[in-house]
Amino acid sequence: MAEQTRQNRTVAGGLGALLSSARHLWHHRVGDVKCLLKTNQPGGFDCPGCAWPEPRQASRLELCENGIKAIAHEATQRRIGREFFARHTLSQLRGRSYYWLEQQGRLTEPLRYNRHSDRYEPIGWEAAFALIGRHLRGLDHPDQAVLYTSGRTSNEAAFLFQLFGRLLGTNNLPDSANLCHESSGVALTEAIGTGKGTVTLDDFALADAIFVFGQNPGSNHPRMLTELEKAARRGCKIVSVNPLQEAGLTRFINPKHLGATLFQRPTSISSLYLQPLVGGDLALIKGMMKVLLERETQPGGGVLDQDFIDNHTQGFTVCVRDLEDTTWTQIESGSGLSRAQITQAAELYMQAERVIACWAMGLTQQKHAVATIQTLTNWMLLGGNLGKPGAGLCPVRGHSNVQGDRTMGIRVKPDPTFLEALGREFRFRPPQSPGYATVDSIKAMAEAKVKALICMGGNLAAAAPDRNYTEEALSGLQLTVQISTKLNFSHLACGKDALILPCLGRTELDLQATGPQQVTVEDSMSMVHTSRGHRRPASPHLRSEPAIVAGMAKAALGEQGPDWDELVADYDRIRTKIAAVIPGFRDYNRKLRQAGGFYLGNSARERRWQTPTGKACFLVHPLPDLQLAPDQLRLMTLRAHDQYNTTIHGLNDRYRGIQGRRLVVFLHPEDMHARGLKEGTRVELISETEDGLPRRTTDFEVVPYAIPKGCAAAYFPETNVLVPIDSYADRSLTPTSKLIPIRLRPAGLAKELSG
Repeated sequence: MAEQTRQNRTVAGGLGALLSSARHLWHHRVGDVKCLLKTNQPGGFDCPGCAWPEPRQASRLELCENGIKAIAHEATQRRIGREFFARHTLSQLRGRSYYWLEQQGRLTEPLRYNRHSDRYEPIGWEAAFALIGRHLRGLDHPDQAVLYTSGRTSNEAAFLFQLFGRLLGTNNLPDSANLCHESSGVALTEAIGTGKGTVTLDDFALADAIFVFGQNPGSNHPRMLTELEKAARRGCKIVSVNPLQEAGLTRFINPKHLGATLFQRPTSISSLYLQPLVGGDLALIKGMMKVLLERETQPGGGVLDQDFIDNHTQGFTVCVRDLEDTTWTQIESGSGLSRAQITQAAELYMQAERVIACWAMGLTQQKHAVATIQTLTNWMLLGGNLGKPGAGLCPVRGHSNVQGDRTMGIRVKPDPTFLEALGREFRFRPPQSPGYATVDSIKAMAEAKVKALICMGGNLAAAAPDRNYTEEALSGLQLTVQISTKLNFSHLACGKDALILPCLGRTELDLQATGPQQVTVEDSMSMVHTSRGHRRPASPHLRSEPAIVAGMAKAALGEQGPDWDELVADYDRIRTKIAAVIPGFRDYNRKLRQAGGFYLGNSARERRWQTPTGKACFLVHPLPDLQLAPDQLRLMTLRAHDQYNTTIHGLNDRYRGIQGRRLVVFLHPEDMHARGLKEGTRVELISETEDGLPRRTTDFEVVPYAIPKGCAAAYFPETNVLVPIDSYADRSLTPTSKLIPIRLRPAGLAKELSG
């Protein structure tokens, strides 16, 4: 328990953040201060890290520790080219860690895999495009190709990429959102008529209460802590719901505040911190709703916004009946929290006139994720907390333009009106059949239904579930193409023919035929703004993502489609096409000249419910049965502080007290004692799956931590091997990385048994 206490005293931000930032800049030899000053600034570039929005009055340094890590990672002086691959076979590189691979530096020239030498070798750009064209034209059907997109891709590149795919004849356009926030989009679209959050950054200054579910902003969206700090200081009640105690949700020092940093004066963030069981959020939310209904029937009542419920919603009666039928025994058992704790949270909700509910992958990667998010929406509807200032739903997206990719048409089930507009503008008939989402794409590869994969960024082999299955599926493809800035594991899980096409980073100057270009991105709150790089590219051989898409399209489609060279020569022309196809982008180029960009709008924020009934819907779900065997644990995967998605910036996790290692598993001390484990004991993690296939990973060190009994936590992507390909959230197909039934076995015993 002493170890727990030490970890719980950690403070987020402050001097530790400044020192860590300096170390990463030094490590990558980034001496370009101008680069940092242009981050998230007018005329500068959008941070390549998270999608948290910039305030209207941005400070001169509108960036955070993890943003600096992302910039240093991209602006590194290290380079990787033909000499590196002449020294290393892929077989050798597969034995290296994720961290080591990405530390080798920026890719500098196009490369093609030589199966005979087991090495990547240089190839010219035109030869690479011609190779892609031959493979794609040789497919038996367009649906044998998959075009995967990372959330880092700009609006312009994403629009061209989806156009390329649909001109090719397929809607196989999965993206990284399939692996993270797909559950949010499915849940919200059905409940309120839009898959996006309903709040803007201005709402955080007005909220009376902010609930943060399944999210660790201290490591994943550090600039969010600035808004939480300001809210806490003015008296807003912040309720954090997370199985782990996280430093960023307890105490924070804004590194920009010199006095607080020097004298270690943190701001307390959470008014209440609840630690439910992994997967227990749905029961907790139902419990809070049950408290609201009970109070409504007491003298005085007035807890529910009956006016809003009567005029703007449907399904309220069914929701009430479901809550009445749900017992407190079920709620306490399902959540792992007491009735008193749940009541305390409900009290803070009832005392607040305006409530914001935030969440991230702690909710979206559960088996019952869609049900949980729709139940959360029910809870917010009861208080009328949609469509008024200072209140609303806030799914906090990850990568910097993952929301923009979707807006640009990167989706496997496109809206018919979008396809009609796209076909009209480019004079073709787009494919109508739904495409493969990410998990289905991998399964189709394994079944030889897909032969070619083109990845616009990302690290699919590491990010996807069931690593061994995924790696085998990728290696069976006829062609894999990775458009990347740095080496990662996906380059090693390659097809029979494989290309690495190096692209410009967000910080770098994009010079095309008409001069320097800017791209655009959309943040988590539907603000669209420009991003213009200024640094000299890492290599003269790099091309921009739009230029690479154009090169592939010309080689594969011939005369079909637009004049790709004309579009790439001036990105204003791409944006003119976007404006003609996608609602909300009329006068796109003119709007971008506005300070801070422009807001796309949100129908639910205006209390316009684009659902079949024209109203917001109470959608009712039963509590899931999550009973595990007595010796099983509920494992959740998470990021370390020196990590962004699958990119490992370092081997430390400062806020959780971890130094120089990643193969650790966090356990409650009583679970350790029951299994005869001590701190530092090495164990094997064994996934208990319905298909009965063995999935395990070994050599993990046990670390005691403030986590509920019966639960465990460990870092991904190292633990993605434990997630079965067929274990995903109902209807959203998001992998269930937040509840994996596992058993532990001492590593020594595991070796004896295997021997």
